Amino acid sequence: MLKYAMIGGGPGAFVGDVHRRALSLNGQADLVAGCFSRDLEKSRVLGRELGLDEDRVYATPEELARLEAGDIDFAVVVTSNEAHYPNVKACLKSGINVMCDKPFTHTSAQAEELVDMARERGLVLGLTYTYAGYPMVRQMREMIARGDIGEIRFINCEYPQGWLAEPLENTGHVQATWRADPVRSGGTLSLSDVGSHIEYLVPHVTGLRLTRLAARLDSLVEGRILDDNGVILTEYDSGARGVYWYSQAATGMVNGLKVRIFGDKGGLEWFQEDPDHLRFMPINEPARLITRGAPALLPGAMAYSYTPAGHPEGWLLAFANIYKAFCDTLATGASVDFPTGEDGVRGIRFMEACLESSKNNTAWLEVG
Repeated sequence: MLKYAMIGGGPGAFVGDVHRRALSLNGQADLVAGCFSRDLEKSRVLGRELGLDEDRVYATPEELARLEAGDIDFAVVVTSNEAHYPNVKACLKSGINVMCDKPFTHTSAQAEELVDMARERGLVLGLTYTYAGYPMVRQMREMIARGDIGEIRFINCEYPQGWLAEPLENTGHVQATWRADPVRSGGTLSLSDVGSHIEYLVPHVTGLRLTRLAARLDSLVEGRILDDNGVILTEYDSGARGVYWYSQAATGMVNGLKVRIFGDKGGLEWFQEDPDHLRFMPINEPARLITRGAPALLPGAMAYSYTPAGHPEGWLLAFANIYKAFCDTLATGASVDFPTGEDGVRGIRFMEACLESSKNNTAWLEVG
């Protein structure tokens, strides 16, 4: 069993509990220490609920990193965005492997610094871009890699939610308040929260590299400072084109992440709210619905399937798959497929380019 510590994820924090549950599903790692809150007493209360020794619940992340170095195998950072950089840095300085919630940092310079630190120290650094853990996303990627849809021509990816269709940040809503605060969120709201998932998924699935973009970021809710909606035109190194749309002000939408990839021999479509099915549309043939758990699935999809076909798998198991790959890497030393710090750097550069483009009247920009 690996041992891990958690930074963030305190009382009332939704995502921290998700990470803990996902890690418990594979039975690979035990939570042994934590700094769950800026309030030590709140941390101790949660620590007791989780069965931790009180002397392994810490007042600061720096104290945790210093005193747990050598005793834990990795740390999980699930704080609000502004604390990712200092907390990950403290762990890496102490020689601790890290899994960090996305988006990685506020700036690409910060992200690059952390990746360099991990590389120099021989440490493993990952990010929880959760949707890469779905079996049918793996199926989609392997089908594209073996040429099932031919040369990619166009990519359409969207992620609409509706939970911020009203100004919840003005009501004291905890999750909305920090996300809508430019200092804490890093200068974007929905781009960093949901648009970052689109940015990661497209190259993960297609293998293409984004080279140029033109972005329009909007605040649809009156009085909101940061973006809650965005449209991004994209170009890739292969010559393919695309368009991304993300929103958290799409009234009535829940979690509508959808990926569509169109090639010269066919197309593929996957919808996160129906994650067990992948629609394959070969040219001049009837569309086919591929079901997770079916015997004909490709190896990557089969390896990430927990239950038989017809027993739906979901978001928590996708989270668990990301952690399984991360823990396998720590346990075996082999390089296993999960989102890395380098992916996080690329994501921050993408967001910086989107902000610059939008501020310059949706100008086309090269993406490094």
